[in-house]
Amino acid sequence: MTVEISDSRLANHIAEGCGDILKGIRSSGLLRGLALGDAGDVLAQEWISRVLDQHRPEDGFLSEEDTDDLTRLQKKRVWIVDPLDGTKEFSTGRQDWAVHIALVEDGKPVCAAVGLPDLGVTFKSSDVRAVTGPLSRRFVISRNRPPAVSKYIAEQMGYETKGIGSAGAKAMSVLLGDYDGYIHSGGQYEWDQAAPVGVAIAAGLWCSRLDGTEITFNNEDTFVPDLVICRPEIKDEVLAHAAAFAEANGNS
Repeated sequence: MTVEISDSRLANHIAEGCGDILKGIRSSGLLRGLALGDAGDVLAQEWISRVLDQHRPEDGFLSEEDTDDLTRLQKKRVWIVDPLDGTKEFSTGRQDWAVHIALVEDGKPVCAAVGLPDLGVTFKSSDVRAVTGPLSRRFVISRNRPPAVSKYIAEQMGYETKGIGSAGAKAMSVLLGDYDGYIHSGGQYEWDQAAPVGVAIAAGLWCSRLDGTEITFNNEDTFVPDLVICRPEIKDEVLAHAAAFAEANGNS
């Protein structure tokens, strides 16, 4: 008989357990590089799938590491996960990789967890609050593909930019107050964004597309072109500069 567990506790436990699995695989020192990343992706995915099959067999499922059979589109409740966000960072010994677990109902995250295992912390939508106080006047952006729009907005606002690996690590750095916003363009997928957005919204941060529209999940096309997560007091200025950039570059 399966012990009943709430959605939020399940999300939190999956994120923490997945982090433990990934750290265990890496700490053995028996795999390196691509082989290490591949093993982490496969083993973490298999464990998550088995946990959800046992505890939430009626829910839909979407993961970077699993085949999308689109039956999720008929489900009200869908788990959207990335067992290892930042495979390159994980494989090369960096700390800026993450575990993403989110439950979405009718397109919106209702509970989410972002684990940063190397830092020993899991951010949970059930118990989270963003840092307030003075602005850092810094934006966090993609380390591997810094988008032109983020640099434009930073220049207009007199901000510095810093590149970090995982989308989850970037989003949580805003929550911690290290940066005032995370600006991304150039494309991601729903599993990159669902858990970070779910935690960020619960913490009181602003989350939207760069044109200000709400981000929804469990779409047939899982590609999401862009994202902004920022402190609410600067969101109007960020979105205004994003609109100006789009107009100047013929994307209006």
